[in-house]
Amino acid sequence: MDINEKIKIMLKGVADHTETSEIIKKIKQAEEENRPLRIKLGLDPSAPDIHLGHAVVLRKIKQLQDLGAEAIIIIGDFTGMIGDPTGKSKTRKQLTKEQVEENAKTYEKQILKILDKDKTVVKFNSQWLEEMNFRDVIELSSKCTVARMLERDDFKKRYETNKPISVHEFFYPLMQAYDSVAVRSDIELGGTDQTFNILMGRNIQKDFNQEPQLTLFMPLLEGLDGEEKMSKSLGNYIGINEDANTMYEKCMKIPDELIIKYYKLCTDEHPDEIEKIEQRLKNGENPRDIKIQLAKTITSLYHTKEETLNAQEHFKSVYQKGQAPEDIEKLKVEISENIGASLLNAILSTNKYASKGEIRRLFMQGAVKLNNEKITDINSITQIKDGDILQIGKGVFLKIKI
Repeated sequence: MDINEKIKIMLKGVADHTETSEIIKKIKQAEEENRPLRIKLGLDPSAPDIHLGHAVVLRKIKQLQDLGAEAIIIIGDFTGMIGDPTGKSKTRKQLTKEQVEENAKTYEKQILKILDKDKTVVKFNSQWLEEMNFRDVIELSSKCTVARMLERDDFKKRYETNKPISVHEFFYPLMQAYDSVAVRSDIELGGTDQTFNILMGRNIQKDFNQEPQLTLFMPLLEGLDGEEKMSKSLGNYIGINEDANTMYEKCMKIPDELIIKYYKLCTDEHPDEIEKIEQRLKNGENPRDIKIQLAKTITSLYHTKEETLNAQEHFKSVYQKGQAPEDIEKLKVEISENIGASLLNAILSTNKYASKGEIRRLFMQGAVKLNNEKITDINSITQIKDGDILQIGKGVFLKIKI
């Protein structure tokens, strides 16, 4: 493939990156050495439930794998015991080794739903960080000044507002940067919120006489509300492990103004095809028709062709025709003295909603019906029986099974 075509695909949807001239040099160098480019991605094992926002960088890596690159995924089992305080106003709680290892297993299983297994190497940074002695730690810490550390927004704000910063937190960006040295990274990807850490990797590589890695910064993806960053706690997310019906339905809720951004960040469509789609929108084509194709494209990345087509038909019958589906999902409810609490626990167990708070809000907003009767307070439900139909929003139907 022509090098300009490779760069076009590499930079699709990217918010910021190393100079193009340096990218060209790195690609040619790898070709001359007859080896694949090594892409590094560090993952924090404290949050193993991946949604489309997390998957933005994984999709970009998959696109680069399709161009011949090798992915080196670094599970931060050692750095996870410190916790990256990025964007936080206080020190994160340290995880135990057991917690980190359990989360890492879940992460590894999920990332391989997106990445090419044959071109992916998973490493744990304890392999090299745990072997360092105190002399090594002092040498590493000498590569960065305290003034440089305090340039990080979160550290700077905490310092200026007299909030505590533990010394061990300064080691997180240094340790993550050393990961780049350990795997001889050619490219590192991350969100724009990881800019400081990733640029630190370039600097540390120079100190260890390595060619500095290229950097690709992916923008943060807004959730279904179109405003806040996609987050499970906010309920504005699309999980990659959600069933096809739920995923398709949520994709259809993407705000019109974010259609192109989702095409760029959440699909593997070629940049030229996305330009054509953007032109169709400018020419006045109904955004809903384009969103139908987007929902199908995203859902098909995580589900079979049959599941995707069934999800599309399900959406048409439920949302466009207003019909309840024939195969209504059963909702198993363990009855207790508080019927509302029993129902709340059962709905949460479907994994369609992030929290009990989100479910209660849907009731309060008038989005829930029990046997076609609107219910605004879940605690007002005092009696349910087998076969009762619970409808949440326009598209979720649940048949109660006591």
